[in-house]
Amino acid sequence: MKSKYMMISLFIIFLQFITSSCSQSTVKNLPSFNGDLPFTLQTGYIGMGEEDAMQVFYYFVESERNPSEDPLFLYFAGGPGASGLYPFLYQNGPLSFNFESSKRGNITLELNPYSWSKVANVIFVDLPIGVGFSYAKTWEASRSSDSLLAVQGYEFLRKWLVENPRFVSNPLYVSGISYMGIIVPNVALEVYKGNELGNQPQVNIKGYLIINPLTDKFIDFNSRFEYAHRLALISDDIYESTKASCDGDYVYNVPENSLCADNLKRVAECTSRIKFGFILEPVCNVTDRVPTCKDFTDTFIQTWVNSKGVQKALNIHEGTIGKWEYANTSIAYDLKKNDTVYYSYDVWSTIESHKQLLTKNCQALIMCADHDMVFPYLGTEKWIKNLNLPIENAWEPWFVRTQVAGYQMTYARRGSSIQFATVKGAGHALAMYKPEEALALMDRWLASHAYLSFSS
Repeated sequence: MKSKYMMISLFIIFLQFITSSCSQSTVKNLPSFNGDLPFTLQTGYIGMGEEDAMQVFYYFVESERNPSEDPLFLYFAGGPGASGLYPFLYQNGPLSFNFESSKRGNITLELNPYSWSKVANVIFVDLPIGVGFSYAKTWEASRSSDSLLAVQGYEFLRKWLVENPRFVSNPLYVSGISYMGIIVPNVALEVYKGNELGNQPQVNIKGYLIINPLTDKFIDFNSRFEYAHRLALISDDIYESTKASCDGDYVYNVPENSLCADNLKRVAECTSRIKFGFILEPVCNVTDRVPTCKDFTDTFIQTWVNSKGVQKALNIHEGTIGKWEYANTSIAYDLKKNDTVYYSYDVWSTIESHKQLLTKNCQALIMCADHDMVFPYLGTEKWIKNLNLPIENAWEPWFVRTQVAGYQMTYARRGSSIQFATVKGAGHALAMYKPEEALALMDRWLASHAYLSFSS
């Protein structure tokens, strides 16, 4: 009993310490959307670091089903460097652009019928600092890294829950896409470890969800070669010759291996005009006015969010950033990219993090698009096999409206599990290409371990 009162007292002290560093507001309507928003949207800043020098912006959407009991997702956009507003408007958030009207210059927002907020509460966060509307008050606060971002993600979550205590008991899932496969497992680990240390508030974490994740920078980038062969982008003779000469390394090979280098040139020639994000689509640019041409449709969000009316509606601190960009290119990672003055890519692999999470009664869902060549599903299959987990459910199709939507299998050990699922016909921005399937997969996964998650 004494320890219980001590924990409550610590939480009250933490609450008093943190409240002054945060600000939030409810957004009732937005420019380009007709009428009041039919869902609850909260935006705000969380002050972090020394003297709150880091001001982290977020978009929080309450579940449209049962916000008091539905899961809470903390969602990280990719990059690192992409704003949380991007998935909010283009992928799994509650709004999207009406392509036809926006194409004609009349930027119009409409409801996304497959928003994840249909079944869950979702926080879309602008992290690391320098992303979206998040900003730093000092030079030191503007710098981050893979390892620091995990700590910052946990700090953000704790402070957000203190500001929003009615969600403390909701089942929590850390989630994200793409490069966030390097970040999400480590944020989840920080939460579990913080709970074990008695940090306040105690977070009701149940697991994590990652979409098309980068997990191991050797396995995932090298899997592109195998994937190109399976999808008939390179011939059998190119495949066999390259495989024999490169000794399993098609990315970090030594320059002295000239035969490997020559073969890789042939591979590059075959794939140079392939859209890695979705190999079935043509490579496009801003002049290609089609819904799936990112270069073109990104002009919608750039025009919309940089208007003063939109920023006022979102309650942005005026003058804190210059032009809003959907991604901070000085932070974003590319193959073999060196550290920048703002960001250090200091985590090579999170396989060991996944292994640690499997000891903590943790449920995971890994979604992979089967036409994504950025981080192909083959790499994900390989690193999951490296975890040496028993198979609970063998490879099988899963369905949406009687049609095969993809394939899945589940691994489990001592109360923890990893469900690996492909989504048929999807690209890297999975929920943009297959929104109904993405929502259905996520919702079914939650339901499949609801007893474990909600009663343990």
